[in-house]
Amino acid sequence: MCKISDDMKPHPVVVSVLKMVCAVAPSWRIIPTPDIIDKVCKDPEMRKQVRSNPYIYRGKIPLKTCHELLVVSLDIEKNLHEVTLPFLVLHGGDDIVTDPSVSKLLFEEAASVDKAFKLYPGMWHALSAELPPDVEHVYSDIISWLDQRASRATCAANVSENIGTSTS
Repeated sequence: MCKISDDMKPHPVVVSVLKMVCAVAPSWRIIPTPDIIDKVCKDPEMRKQVRSNPYIYRGKIPLKTCHELLVVSLDIEKNLHEVTLPFLVLHGGDDIVTDPSVSKLLFEEAASVDKAFKLYPGMWHALSAELPPDVEHVYSDIISWLDQRASRATCAANVSENIGTSTS
């Protein structure tokens, strides 16, 4: 979560009021949390497993938690340009939980030289909870991305080792 999409971000007046209430009653659970499992998991078997998981939180989120998520996401959004590590961003094109444009923004703003963005048309939020052929495609892309970097690192190590031996 590197940004709350503009259409999901609460109005500044609402944020101010909630911040004041948060100072007085941080554990107050007034923020509604919709059941999004049906919008996250396309695979019915995975959806069933998620619903039966006793560790999945099902209540309203404490006000202080929501406030901190907002503060942190605003800070991250402001500093996307400072990201310099290699990264791969994968996002479902039909994700209605998090806006794909937010992932695209990270890709565009980050200073990383080695970065990749892949949008999967028709896929939802939980890419590992898609139907099996689509999950295989996603994992194949991840493994390919990692293999390319591992190959480069191996080649660089071999070149460095050869240079060290030839000068001895």
